[in-house]
Amino acid sequence: MHEPVLNQSTRSPLGAALPGRRRRPRSNPLGYLFAAPYVIHFAVFTAYPLLFAFYLTVHRWDIVSADKPFVGGANFQRLLGDDLFFTALKNTLVFLSIHIPLQIALALLLAVILNEKLPMRGFFRTAFFLPYVTSGAIIAIIWTRLYADDGLLNGFLATLKVSPVGWLTTPEWAMPSIAIMATWKNVGYYLMIFLAGLQAIPAALYEEASLNGATAWQRFRYITLPLLNPAMLLVVILSTIGGFSLFVEPYVMTGGGPIDSTLSVVLLLYREAFQFLRMGYAATIGVVLAAIIFLVTFLQRRFVEQELTY
Repeated sequence: MHEPVLNQSTRSPLGAALPGRRRRPRSNPLGYLFAAPYVIHFAVFTAYPLLFAFYLTVHRWDIVSADKPFVGGANFQRLLGDDLFFTALKNTLVFLSIHIPLQIALALLLAVILNEKLPMRGFFRTAFFLPYVTSGAIIAIIWTRLYADDGLLNGFLATLKVSPVGWLTTPEWAMPSIAIMATWKNVGYYLMIFLAGLQAIPAALYEEASLNGATAWQRFRYITLPLLNPAMLLVVILSTIGGFSLFVEPYVMTGGGPIDSTLSVVLLLYREAFQFLRMGYAATIGVVLAAIIFLVTFLQRRFVEQELTY
C-alpha cells in the first residue's frame, strides 16, 4: 500500500502549513508608497528629459513654437560637418589633458600629507574642501580678477621684472588658466576621496613593509597605489565627467574666447539651444557628448584597473 504524498496544500490538523511547504511572501502595498517619490522623480527629471532629447535629435524645434518637423539624420549630418563642434571638442580635450593629471597628482599629494598626524589637520581639510561647495560663478569672477592684466598674478610677475601674461586674453594661455582654476576649486573633493581610501588601508601593512626594509617610495608604490585602486578609478571617472561638463568657467571668464580657444562642448550646446534656438541640434550635441563620455570612461576604467592591479 502506497503512503499518501503530501503536496503544498497539505496542512496539519490545526491548519498550519507543514514544514516542507514554502510560503510566498506577501506583497506590502506600503513598499510601493515609499518607492513612489523616487520613481516619480526619476520619471520626471531623468527618463522624460532623456527620451525627449533623443526625440529632438531627429526633429527641428526653435522652442518658441509648438512645431517640431521631422528631419531624420540632418542634425547628425550637420554635426559631422560643423568645424565649431570639433573646435569645442578639441578645447575640451586640452582642458582634460591638463586638468585630470594635475587634479589627481595634487589631490593625492594633499591626501597623503593630511593623512599624517599634523597640527590643525581638520582646519586644512576644511579649507581645501570649502572652494568645492562655493558657487562656481563666484569663484570664476574672483579668478578673473586675479588673471586680469593688472591683477594679482601679473603684479607679482612685475615685482620679478617679468612681462605681464595675458592669462585669459591669449589663446595659448586661456584654457590652461581655466584648467588651473578648475583644479584649485575641485581638488578638495577628490582629496577627501583619496583620504577615505588611505584611512581604509591597514597600518599593519606599512609596519610589516618597514620591518622588511621597504623604502617610503616602495611602500607607496606597492601598498598605497594598489589599495587605492577603487578611489583612483572613482577620481579619474568623476574628473573626466566633470571636465567634459565644463561650462561655468569659460562662460563667466572668457565667454568662449579669445578666438573660440575656450569654447567647450557644453558652452556650444548652450549657445545653440538658448541663443540660436536650435534645440534639435543642441540635443544632438548633448547625445553625442554623452556617448563620448561613456566611451572615454569605459576605456579609462579598463586602463586604470589594469595599471594599478599588475
